[in-house]
Amino acid sequence: MRVLSWVYLAAAYAFVFLPVAVLVAFSFQDGRLPVPPFKGVTLDWYAKVLGNDDLTAALLNSLIVAVISSLIALTLGFLAAHALARIRLPGSALMRGVLIAPMTVSYLIIALGLLNLYSLTGVRLSLFTAGIGHVVINLPLCFAITYAAMGDHQKNAERAARDLGAPEWKVLTLVSAPMLAAPLAAAFFLSVTFSWDEFIIAFLLTRFDVTLPVEIWSMLKSGLSPATNAVGSLVFLVSVTLVILLELTVFRKRP
Repeated sequence: MRVLSWVYLAAAYAFVFLPVAVLVAFSFQDGRLPVPPFKGVTLDWYAKVLGNDDLTAALLNSLIVAVISSLIALTLGFLAAHALARIRLPGSALMRGVLIAPMTVSYLIIALGLLNLYSLTGVRLSLFTAGIGHVVINLPLCFAITYAAMGDHQKNAERAARDLGAPEWKVLTLVSAPMLAAPLAAAFFLSVTFSWDEFIIAFLLTRFDVTLPVEIWSMLKSGLSPATNAVGSLVFLVSVTLVILLELTVFRKRP
C-alpha cells in the first residue's frame, strides 16, 4: 500500500509538472524553435528577454498591480470579516454570501462587466482599472481566509483591550491584525500570486501599459520561440518563490 501511495504521488507530480519541465528545458534551446531535438544549452534567450524594455516594463507593471491591489483587497477583506464576525447585523449570512459570490463568477464575466462600467462612466483603461478588477477577484478570497480564522480567543483579547480604554482603530491594528498575522499573510501572498498570473482582466482592462501575461500573449502571436519559454520560466520562478516564501513565513510549524 505504501509503494502504491508513492507511485500515485509520483504520477500526480509528473502529470502536473511535466509540462513545466518541458517549458523550462526548451527555454535553454540553442535554436530558433522550442521543439525536439534538443540542440544544446544557451542563456542567450534569457539575456534577450531581460534586455527587452517592453518585457521589463510589463514585469514592473505586474508587480505594481499585484502588490497594490492585494494590499487593498486584504484591507477591505479584513475589515469586512472583522465586522461580520464581531457584530450581529440583519442579514449577515446574506452579506457573507454576497462577498464570497465573485469567487464563483468567471473572470471573463467580471472583466466584461467592469469594461461596460468604465465605458459608461468615461474612465480610461489603464493599470488602475486593471487593479480594480484584481481587487474585485481577490477581495472574496481575503475575506474568506480571514473570516475563517477568527475565533473566540481573539474576541476576548479585543474585549480586554476595549475595557482598558483602547479606541477601536487601536484594537484593529494592535490586537486583531497581529493575532491574525498568519492568515493575513496567506491571503496577501495568494492574492499576489493570482494577480501576477491573471490574464483576462488585465487584457480587457488595460490599453498601453500592460502586465506581463498580456505581453507574453503578444509575443505568442508571432509563434512559439525559446524566448517565450524563457519568459514563462521566469514567471514560474516568481510564482514558486512566492509559494516557498509563504511556506517559510506562514505555514512553517513552530516548535
